[in-house]
Amino acid sequence: MTSPGSVPVAAHVQHPEDFSLVLGGPLYQLWRRTRLAGDALQQLHRRIITLAAIAWVPLLLLSMVEGTAWGNRVELPFLLDVEAHLRFLLSLPLLIAAELIIHVRMRPVVAQFLKRDLIPDTARARFDAAIDSALRLRNSIAAELLLIAVVYVVGVGFIWRTQVALHLTSWYGVPVDGTLQPSMAGWWLGCVSLPLYQFLLLRWYFRLFIWARFLWQVSRIELRIVPTHPDGCGGMSFLESVCYGMAPFLLAQGVALAGLTADHIFYAGAKIADLKLELVGLVALLVFVVLGPLLMFTPQMVAARRRALLDYGVLAQRQVRELEDKWLHDSTPAAESLDGNVGSSFQAAKSMRPSPFGMRTVLQLAVITLLPAFPLALTRISLEEFVGRLLKIVF
Repeated sequence: MTSPGSVPVAAHVQHPEDFSLVLGGPLYQLWRRTRLAGDALQQLHRRIITLAAIAWVPLLLLSMVEGTAWGNRVELPFLLDVEAHLRFLLSLPLLIAAELIIHVRMRPVVAQFLKRDLIPDTARARFDAAIDSALRLRNSIAAELLLIAVVYVVGVGFIWRTQVALHLTSWYGVPVDGTLQPSMAGWWLGCVSLPLYQFLLLRWYFRLFIWARFLWQVSRIELRIVPTHPDGCGGMSFLESVCYGMAPFLLAQGVALAGLTADHIFYAGAKIADLKLELVGLVALLVFVVLGPLLMFTPQMVAARRRALLDYGVLAQRQVRELEDKWLHDSTPAAESLDGNVGSSFQAAKSMRPSPFGMRTVLQLAVITLLPAFPLALTRISLEEFVGRLLKIVF
């Protein structure tokens, strides 16, 4: 017997269309038991409101109690902290919403390997084993406990307090000898809000690792790629839809990056020109995290294209010679004339891409990731002056 909504691993193996990266793991079970999610991640609004409230509302209340929510008591008051608001009120909800979106997008994708006859019958057991392995890793309790440990020990204990936090007096603390000394609001930020956000983020990267590992295992199978497929990539274009499903995840990263950059510009004296290399580098890395796993199929796709060009080249040569003998030399060829347009098949194979995605996909995902940072390119004034000018325009 299984609990309602849970599907045994064996059932997933028999029905790859039910494959999901997100319907599993301790957090998913916690959400179901607390009615923050249904069996298929329903109740999205409940999760967004609850987690955003846990992460953001106490920060507002505690900073108000300490007198650092606004005013000049500290250099960075809470209500003017762009990074905190973007991270917990926009980026965090996007991370939560991205799970439902990728679940819907990915469900039919894995089954396409079978529906398109890409997996030979002799390799079906290996394909099922890859799904089985991915689901076991997705449901791992130890993996999520390890993520929590990394968040508190590395993410909050070291990186945030010594590397990321601004070196000025703020609503969340005061820097002393290069290390942040948190305020009351800062303790909630460091013990609850940031760990919650970072855990959701690392959990996403863990899911992407599972997906990349699954694709690597499938890429070890000799797939039945069709170089003349009209999608231009051997019948593998269905994998591209998963990448577009990752767009909210990339946008969430872009929002958090824009918030961090904005605080450094408004309060640490940084300039957008000084940060452009870091921005471009991080965007390129994020896009590669999403698209990179698909490149595992490139060797097989290139090999299939090369074989097709040789085979169709021979057929085209034979067809051309037969046509010459029949129409130019007025003789009947010994071999039977070939049917079909060999030339169009040759051209289709020749134009086949070496990956399941094209440059257009790369550019679109890069723009989505960098989109939240675009307004920062226009800001060369202080935050107060920027808000003041905006209010004058509106009113």
